Amino acid sequence: MVFGFNNQGEKIMTEKVAVLGAGSWGSILANVLVENGHQVKLWSRNADQVQEMNQDHTNHRYLPNLTYQAGLEATTDMAAAVKDASLVLIVIPTKGLREVAHHLAQVLSASGAGPVIAHATKGLEQGSYKRPSEMIQEEIAPTNRQGIVVLSGPSHAEDVSIHDMTAVTAASSDEQAAKFVQGLFMNHYFRVYTNDDVIGAEFGAALKNVIAIGSGALTGLGYHDNARAALITRGLAEIRRLGVSFGANPMTFIGLSGVGDLVVTATSKNSRNWRAGYQLGQGKPLDRVVAEMGMVIEGLSTVKVAHELAQKRQVKMPITEAIYEVVYNGQDIQQVLADLMTREGTSEVE
Repeated sequence: MVFGFNNQGEKIMTEKVAVLGAGSWGSILANVLVENGHQVKLWSRNADQVQEMNQDHTNHRYLPNLTYQAGLEATTDMAAAVKDASLVLIVIPTKGLREVAHHLAQVLSASGAGPVIAHATKGLEQGSYKRPSEMIQEEIAPTNRQGIVVLSGPSHAEDVSIHDMTAVTAASSDEQAAKFVQGLFMNHYFRVYTNDDVIGAEFGAALKNVIAIGSGALTGLGYHDNARAALITRGLAEIRRLGVSFGANPMTFIGLSGVGDLVVTATSKNSRNWRAGYQLGQGKPLDRVVAEMGMVIEGLSTVKVAHELAQKRQVKMPITEAIYEVVYNGQDIQQVLADLMTREGTSEVE
């Protein structure tokens, strides 16, 4: 048993943790764990990024104003990153998750290791409609993993980097795994709650990005608080309807991984999904928005998956459908909004 000290000088049991993915969220979660006294290795494919983080303790492309903990070690070698790790946290965009999970499975199989696997990926796989935990289950054999945990909630990396008070959810069907992740991350500014509803946590995390695009578009068009509040509230109803159709607990959607994550993503300039929507609302072409963002805009792919799932499962999602029409069929935003507002009246509880 190895002990260390966190930033508050408290004696803690030190765990070895691997974080796969060195974007803004992956790198800041790794930084939190180092601050908490754990031994963390951060994996990235980008050799220049790894050199920068090890030499200068910066990650300028993603969080240019942050100096990371000196104890955070980055590497391009996944096997070295996960060696003896009790937790492997995957923070990869949805489109790359299966590939990384497959690589991880090979590494774990070769070593015979079986760590807890957690992820902070917020999306759904195109074509298969699989949630991130389902992809991980398919790629990594049960003998090489313990519980699978979803880490989600209202949490911009920029705010965590300045120790803004943050609360998130660790969701897992394995209570002990969820509590393990909770214990690793908890500190005076980062609070973690546990939940057993993986389906709800993952649908909330994915679909809020779609509504955030719509919210940004409203702001770009010049609409104000009333419009955004209406969109967020009715957007949450759509997220809940689709999630519940897959077996999610309705209560999850009024929690941190539901309304909490939706509100922060749909109201903040720190959200790249909101920023993408804002630029669309101002009339900027989609291809230019994507090119200039320089980072993955998860909501753009998720809206396609949500559109297809809504049709397959006959779930009413008019806001999602409207955003899909704008993004994929080039429909005029103002006309789409007019169509939304002039639909036949319905009950709020439908």
